[in-house]
Amino acid sequence: MDRLLNVMTVLSAALMLTILFAVRRSHIRVEYSVSWLTATFVLLVLSRSRPLLGWVTNLLGVGDSPLTLIMVVFAVFLVVFYRFSMIISNLKDANIALTQRLAIVEFQLQNGHERH
Repeated sequence: MDRLLNVMTVLSAALMLTILFAVRRSHIRVEYSVSWLTATFVLLVLSRSRPLLGWVTNLLGVGDSPLTLIMVVFAVFLVVFYRFSMIISNLKDANIALTQRLAIVEFQLQNGHERH
């Protein structure tokens, strides 16, 4: 159990540092990094706080703390991935709308030049 908690601590800290460096170098936008930083913070807190992990284990009715930790990791990242899927979908819709507007403007410009 201690080994798993230590590995999760190291992984969450490494992921947090990676995200912070990516934000610093403008590889990821700040508003998108918040989800990742929140996820890594939850993992860091759970991996360092045995009483909190025990409480979550009892709350979920799971018999094993390591299983609880894995379930929480999966759930947190599933929420993050869902949020990014929504963002990507919105961006795709906006891209389609922008492309359509550009096509209309180009059509109007071509018709305007042909008339004169």
